[in-house]
Amino acid sequence: MMSLPAQMKAIAITKPGGPEVLELREIARPEPRHGEILIRVEAAGVNRPDTIQRMGLYPPPPGAPDTPGLEVAGEVVATGPGVTLWKAGDRVCALLGGGGYAEFATAHETHVLPIPKGFSAVEAAALPETFFTVWTNVFERGALKAGETFLIHGGTSGIGTTAIQLANCFGARVFATAGSAEKCAACLQLGAEAAINYREQDFVKETKALTGGRGVDVILDMVGGSYIARNIQSAAPDGRIVSIAFLQGSTAEVNFMPVMLKRLTLTGSTLRPRGIEEKAALARALRENVWPLIEAGRVRPRIDATFPLADAAKAHELMEKSTHIGKIVLIP
Repeated sequence: MMSLPAQMKAIAITKPGGPEVLELREIARPEPRHGEILIRVEAAGVNRPDTIQRMGLYPPPPGAPDTPGLEVAGEVVATGPGVTLWKAGDRVCALLGGGGYAEFATAHETHVLPIPKGFSAVEAAALPETFFTVWTNVFERGALKAGETFLIHGGTSGIGTTAIQLANCFGARVFATAGSAEKCAACLQLGAEAAINYREQDFVKETKALTGGRGVDVILDMVGGSYIARNIQSAAPDGRIVSIAFLQGSTAEVNFMPVMLKRLTLTGSTLRPRGIEEKAALARALRENVWPLIEAGRVRPRIDATFPLADAAKAHELMEKSTHIGKIVLIP
């Protein structure tokens, strides 16, 4: 620990607002607490919750740093008391409660996974937040099984590109919505059977046609608003609709009769506020079920752009334009 700097560069949210409120500052380097490791950050993923936190609408959970950033990759440089799973020198990626937009970050040792063989730090930093989210929502809450149909809205987001690949690997028929011909082509390239341009096509009509009128078994939705009622229309009997974000808003007027008649399950979750053991269980599930697919080359994150840490505002501007295909990553 003596050789590590006492200070580090990190991105501060100077006040709630647009991307311009992000500022590179010198702050104290964190010390790993009991059960935590300290990572020298080589790359940090940018996620939609970071932009919502920047606006003042998604405060960090108790005990988490104010610095944004929910996933990083790099090298373990120190360990706190009680750590048994990792040692200095290990190459890892990690899910964080916050603090990723920085030169150093701490993570609970059970929320850490090895950088897959052959992966760069940039690719590895694109894994934790997205893969934890997709696994818990699609395969646990949504209970997607081989042979079922799966609809992902926002197919070219970080979540979407991951969900398409994983659902395809596990034997589902995958449909995706996206907002341009280029994005639809990317969805097909990633393994979707069909890509629906929501600006030109009605996804309810299209998914019904693709399933012979039956509808889809699992829907992963990050749009909300008008999609809430349309998802119910699109769902198959015993279908599961999983909400993870509400880009169009979280309120809607809905006819619940189809929910009853089709025996639908409406569910959803957030990842960041969950307890240590819940996230640890997800990390174990990913290492067992998904890391072998990654290392076999069957799943790989798609990186749209990288930015220096000092240009975090530009990364947020790109995220909010929604023109990206895949992940956006910062490099300290």
